[in-house]
Amino acid sequence: MAGKKATETKAPAVIKFGINHVTELVEAKAAKLVIISHDVEPIELVCWLPALCKKKDIPFCIVKSKARLGQLVGQKTCTAACITTVKKEDQKELEVLCESFKAAFNEAKPRWGGGIMGMKSQHIQRRKDMLIERENAKKTGLMA
Repeated sequence: MAGKKATETKAPAVIKFGINHVTELVEAKAAKLVIISHDVEPIELVCWLPALCKKKDIPFCIVKSKARLGQLVGQKTCTAACITTVKKEDQKELEVLCESFKAAFNEAKPRWGGGIMGMKSQHIQRRKDMLIERENAKKTGLMA
């Protein structure tokens, strides 16, 4: 009995996959990084997942195809996967990835439109600017 060694009971570092399993891990804040496939059909299966990750402050990224993500987890295809634990020697690399993905995906603000107004709006804005210039000129006494 004295020669027996204690076995390690920690779970191995693996990638969890499947949309339901990933959702549970994100809601429990157990996921460290969420990976989402871009070509899921119908898109409604995963379109809410980035918003959930932003709410729970978990970094996420979107990868090229679900076949590539499937190769990563050992399946034919995969819609979403997450990393929950890593080895100590890989912890620093995961933190670097998480920081870059947070900057690229989590903190990205949507840019609506190009800031270019239509012709009608441009004419209206020009008239408003001319009226403001006239009022300012009257106030300063430049115009009689």
